[in-house]
Amino acid sequence: MSGTEHHNNPTAHVVVGYTPQEGFVAVQLNPPPAEYVWHDRQAEHRQERFGPGNGYQQWLAVDVATGAVWFGDTDWRTREEGSGAGLPGRRRCEAGDGALPSPAVLVVPLTHRATDGQGTSTWRFFTAEELHALAQRTLPTVQRVVDSLHRVGPASDLEWSAEAATAWADLEQACRCTSDAAGAVTWAEPRTSRVRGTRVEVADFLARNPELCDPSWATATDAELDAYAAYEPESGYGGVPGRMCAPANVRIEEGYTFYGHRAALYAYRAAACGDRTPVEAGTWFRTSEAGRASWEAAKVVGASLADVPDCGLSQLADTFRGAAADDGVVLTGLNAYLWQQRAEERTAVDETLAATGEELERLEGMVKELRRVRNTVLTRVLAWTDGRDDEEIARLAATTPTAVAEWRERLTANPSGQPE
Repeated sequence: MSGTEHHNNPTAHVVVGYTPQEGFVAVQLNPPPAEYVWHDRQAEHRQERFGPGNGYQQWLAVDVATGAVWFGDTDWRTREEGSGAGLPGRRRCEAGDGALPSPAVLVVPLTHRATDGQGTSTWRFFTAEELHALAQRTLPTVQRVVDSLHRVGPASDLEWSAEAATAWADLEQACRCTSDAAGAVTWAEPRTSRVRGTRVEVADFLARNPELCDPSWATATDAELDAYAAYEPESGYGGVPGRMCAPANVRIEEGYTFYGHRAALYAYRAAACGDRTPVEAGTWFRTSEAGRASWEAAKVVGASLADVPDCGLSQLADTFRGAAADDGVVLTGLNAYLWQQRAEERTAVDETLAATGEELERLEGMVKELRRVRNTVLTRVLAWTDGRDDEEIARLAATTPTAVAEWRERLTANPSGQPE
């Protein structure tokens, strides 16, 4: 099982409603009139140098998860803050070089302004037909991006690869254009660039530096691998290379960009597991018949995991690993799961002890108060000297005749009040 899956990837396509045959029913371009688009370099104040229509932006959007391509424009009348205002997704420079968020929509803003040798600015806005032609031209490059992205984990989360980042740069280059004297648009020729040497796949880095790898990755949970891949130091490289090199005091030359952090870790674990499937220990115990049976078989009748010492947990872990191997799986996070389960059971025992102590303290307070009341009443009864013997009074007070006799003697010795 690989950490990156490339089969059955989506096909790059122009979204329904954005073609001439459909009359561009899904897009309504609304560029500003020419009188609202200008650049006055001589204006005294910055806000007066550009016309209100200069904020208008046409764009090409790509959902790299599905291969969908479409185009549109922003509302030039609305002045929103930020470089991504009015765009349907993120710019490439804002998406980083790691995991891609969902929805994985990236936008290529198109350039409209050109300046001649005399510094005169002209603007060229594109028609829906021209934008559709651009979308069609870029489909092969978009397919390269879609095919080369890492798809990681059970949810096939998207992560940049060096090839995908290169293909996206080619896509942005393909969206540049020039206009001839007659105003005809000429788009840049599509290109297929080689991956630069400064763009490095983490999997290749691991293969070249196996001594830096952590054997614990082989049985780490998804969450643990994700946390390792998300390492961000205050300075220097982050991700897997940075996390590996920091404790080893190894310094990586600056200028490189690393791709496929999660994909490399998942692939390492998959290789270590061989033909067995990595499954989180808690999931295996809860959801599989073999896991439930193994858990029940390991329990001692009447015993609690809270009473198992560390050595006992280690023995249990070995037992569960063997049972999981027979079931065709490798348990990830097993030790942490067993220690956590024991900690939870011990916490429950602590809570029982605390509750018992509180209740005992409450009851002892009640008993103390009841003894005080009884002693007061007993003093009154003894003071009556009505002829009843110690045994009879003892039955009423739920005590012994000897205790009543001793109380009577102390009362006689201290007739002014209740004996101490």
